[in-house]
Amino acid sequence: MRRIASHYTLYNGELERNIVVEVDDRGTITNILRCDAIDSMASVEFFSGILIPGMVNCHCHLELSYLKGAIAEGEGYAGFARSIGAVRNNFTTEERIRSASLADAQMWEEGVEAVADIANDDLVMEVKTQSKIEYHTLFEFFGLNNRDVEPHFDLANRYPRSFVTPHSTYSVQDEPFRQICARNSSLLSIHLLESDAEEGLYHGRGSLHEWYQRMGWECDFLKYESPAGRVARCIDRVCRVLLVHNTRATAEDIATVESHTKNGTWVLCPESNRFISNDRPPVELLRKSGVAIAVGTDSLASARSLSMIENLRLLGNHPLRELLTWATLNGAKALGIDGLKGSIEIGKHPGLVVIEGADLHNLCLTPESAAHRII
Repeated sequence: MRRIASHYTLYNGELERNIVVEVDDRGTITNILRCDAIDSMASVEFFSGILIPGMVNCHCHLELSYLKGAIAEGEGYAGFARSIGAVRNNFTTEERIRSASLADAQMWEEGVEAVADIANDDLVMEVKTQSKIEYHTLFEFFGLNNRDVEPHFDLANRYPRSFVTPHSTYSVQDEPFRQICARNSSLLSIHLLESDAEEGLYHGRGSLHEWYQRMGWECDFLKYESPAGRVARCIDRVCRVLLVHNTRATAEDIATVESHTKNGTWVLCPESNRFISNDRPPVELLRKSGVAIAVGTDSLASARSLSMIENLRLLGNHPLRELLTWATLNGAKALGIDGLKGSIEIGKHPGLVVIEGADLHNLCLTPESAAHRII
């Protein structure tokens, strides 16, 4: 049994002092004590900083880790997609697997307990199945000329905690989108409202509309009033759905989705938004709307690191207890694993992580803040 304490502990949604967490050899929390004199308690390991449960990364592309440093920043979404296409064949299978393994190990050491991971194939599934991190893999379906969803379901059925999901509201025709949503009532992850062009497509304007016209691609889903409307009308109300990026989401979009979706979580990846097009997610709007917010890192193709703490810092000056809850309990709820992960509670085994380098006087993150795993 170990007794762990820190200056502050994220407990019951608050940052509290004088908390001692007892953990058994399997990592299960067996007791939580309040003590005004922790330094006088026997066998307490004291860590300088803020004690939190292991974090949940709600949007990652582990398989793209080999592209770290290969894509220029600030090219916009179209430029980013072109750059990936231009360089992705320059790497060997061994390089791709090794890069994924290194990224996985780094995330674990920095306190990530579970990941919602987007995949196009199963190249790095062995890395994930051998990992200490609990991965939930979402094989994404996309392509306006692709209507056969069976290969994706065949792939997902080979692995535990694996699902099929539509890539976005602009890259999948209506029939396969609806078919996937109907057959997968457990977990979906959809890139949503990450550019003006996505909304514009539904109204016959913008760069996506013009590109699709040049290519002769017809979209049978433009009968929906908007990307948000399509999500609301196609996804089962009780399905857990991760709505990712949302940099162009409006109050009307949020209300449309929330009125039809019981288990939606708005996943923010600010480092990726900054890297690709210097965008920012509408954090304050989402907070005022009272929706569930979680955090992801996206991939090393579109971020300098997979640091959850850096992504929290980039979200801005919001209450630290709130930011940390987005990265822990809200993420666990989004994946349906909050019975065991996401919070410091007796009987759970969420992992324990210390955040060092925070401003403990003002309770905020600094550029020096970093997370390190304890258990």
